[in-house]
Amino acid sequence: MACPAGRLTDFTELMTETENMANPAINIEVPHSKFTVENLNLYYGEKQALHNISMAIPEKQVTALIGPSGCGKSTLLRTLNRMNDLIPGVRVEGRVALDGQDIYHDTDVQQLRMKVGMVFQKPNPFPMSIYENITYGLRAQGIKDRRYLDEMVEKALEGAALWNEVKDRLHDSAMGLSGGQQQRLCIARTIAMEPDVILMDEPTSALDPIATARVEDLMDRLSHDFTIVIVTHSMNQARRISRNTAFFLMGELIEFDDTDRLFMTPSDKRTHDYITGRFG
Repeated sequence: MACPAGRLTDFTELMTETENMANPAINIEVPHSKFTVENLNLYYGEKQALHNISMAIPEKQVTALIGPSGCGKSTLLRTLNRMNDLIPGVRVEGRVALDGQDIYHDTDVQQLRMKVGMVFQKPNPFPMSIYENITYGLRAQGIKDRRYLDEMVEKALEGAALWNEVKDRLHDSAMGLSGGQQQRLCIARTIAMEPDVILMDEPTSALDPIATARVEDLMDRLSHDFTIVIVTHSMNQARRISRNTAFFLMGELIEFDDTDRLFMTPSDKRTHDYITGRFG
């Protein structure tokens, strides 16, 4: 049973009438979804990593993916911009749609990755200046106008709450920044491409508590303009920053709900056991 592109109400009904009948723990109400995932199965060769995932990811909110190591949350994240395509032997079944358009059949991969940026676990600034880090992707698109590039550098660094800290050393090496500053620079580099979605794969796991708090504050501000999906091992972080949380276990989506509701009154015993520390 497939949802016609662009028909959010049909997909919401599908979730209510089918998936929720099989799994009443997937209860989230979606006023407008950015991504819709339907009956998604993913295989690494003969090994199945994701099992029949269906969910709707809301627009301009933070959605957190939690679960123990190896549960499929990072694999799902990478399906949203087709990063799994880079892994030999990967096979995807089902449908993943961005704004109603199937990204595995109707979308150019390069265009998709411009719309769906990604920030990785460890800060990965390029070994060049702060300014060149921000303009790298824009120059790769053929943009050479210096005034425009200057404006985008300032806009992106302000958006990443980094401008005041680096505005007087834009032409210094990015490698001289602290770890937290490097991660915010990577976020600024993503913002400069003006994506619709920012995916974050444990973006604070390598940072100290102060830098983590700054990145979390940044995510909250960015969610007013971008759809953010974050993988995190920290349940406290998920509670602090996300509007919605999805709990994965052994490649299955166990529960997807409003964050406060999921943590306070989980519908599935496996969710309760995980968030109370009985396993994971």
